[in-house]
Amino acid sequence: MQLEAPIQHATLIRRYKRFLADVTLANGREVTAHCPNPGAMTGLAVPGMTVGLLPAANPKAKLPYRWELTHADGDWVGINTGRPNKLAEEAILNERIPELTGYLKLRKEVKYGENSRVDIVLEKENGDACYVEVKNVHLRRSADLAEFPDSVTARGAKHLGDLSAVAQGGARAVMLFIVQRNDCTNFALAEEIDPQYADAMRLARTQGVEVLVYGCSVDETHITVTKTLSYV
Repeated sequence: MQLEAPIQHATLIRRYKRFLADVTLANGREVTAHCPNPGAMTGLAVPGMTVGLLPAANPKAKLPYRWELTHADGDWVGINTGRPNKLAEEAILNERIPELTGYLKLRKEVKYGENSRVDIVLEKENGDACYVEVKNVHLRRSADLAEFPDSVTARGAKHLGDLSAVAQGGARAVMLFIVQRNDCTNFALAEEIDPQYADAMRLARTQGVEVLVYGCSVDETHITVTKTLSYV
């Protein structure tokens, strides 16, 4: 996925109210940018960090920039939680996720479960379906290890319940984690951050939900799904 415009470097002053961040641009001007991430962003929102901004997609937007990347642990990290669905779609269509090849049709935001929408439904010619829920990952607290979640996610646990129901009903159900980092080879659940999510994941796997974890190549021009990570 090519980013829509050249990244502009800025220095983070502070992140607040979850979706707002004050930054200093390269020319010294201070502005407020949109932060497209509701999570804790542990290690990625420290004042003084270099961040990468994109111009707001809508010219009438109240805030002129969107925070897209953070330079952390020596490399760029994608922080936009709106990216993984498109990254997953692009990777599936370009057959970069072997476990999700062989399907003829891809539908997005399909209603299912109890008042839920699944991110992607893949369908074969014979009608067999695969329901794919996509989650963004950017937490790294130790070398080579990506973790999810970075904050409590009751919604995430509900999605696992919905996927479990799909699997129990005979369709294929997949939890796909997209890691927007270059520097991880393994993945684990951050159980102490959200024990209930970890419990829901254990139950979901016993009920037939598959788990796939894919990492990305992230730089100032592209974010692309490139490799599989080991679930440890």
